[in-house]
Amino acid sequence: MRIPAHSVCTAIRDDIVAGVYERGSRLTEELLARRYGVSRVPVREALRTLEAEGFVVTRRHAGACVAEPTEQEASDLLEMRMLLEPLGASRAAQRRTEAHLKVLRGLVRLGQERARRGSSEDLRSLGGWFHETLAQASGSPALASMLTQLRHKIAWMYAVEAPANPVESWAEHGAIVDAVARGDGERARTVTAVHTERAAAAHRLRFPSGAGRAERVRNSQHPVNMSGLRH
Repeated sequence: MRIPAHSVCTAIRDDIVAGVYERGSRLTEELLARRYGVSRVPVREALRTLEAEGFVVTRRHAGACVAEPTEQEASDLLEMRMLLEPLGASRAAQRRTEAHLKVLRGLVRLGQERARRGSSEDLRSLGGWFHETLAQASGSPALASMLTQLRHKIAWMYAVEAPANPVESWAEHGAIVDAVARGDGERARTVTAVHTERAAAAHRLRFPSGAGRAERVRNSQHPVNMSGLRH
């Protein structure tokens, strides 16, 4: 399937997160170029970016391979997110725009409605959109970019159990937005810290030590994951 050259990095990252490429497997420029319908130049650039992000490593005699993070590295990512999400919320309380508030409030309304109906399929994507918008509202592109990378890597390394009480979870989202709207940075930080810590407890490693090489989730004929190309 042919995709725009500038979207190759997103497509490869999404396929790594989705399990299309097994941890430790080689990523050859020729095969990737053929898969995504592009030349080898954007593939080479994408692999450099993904190596900087920690999804890819370069090994002697093997070239680019999918990284194999340790349990400690995975745990560190959750801890980093628990530190940075509250910081982003605190900054959002001081720097958000009315446009940010409008989107955040709309997402909370949708999330609360879906939670009451038990529509769990939509809640994860809505939650991701909520936290992405909250990070953007921080007014710090560097922080927003770091949080986006953390979310991608955490989604790759962890399976997330659905909240036992999604209504309560979305009430927490609402409390975060209320604090941000009031410009109460300390309250936004505190509520987000509680929410993020609660969410972290629902994460389960996809590749625990002692489990051996992870089974391939999808084979190489799986269609290209295009979901991330919207962003």
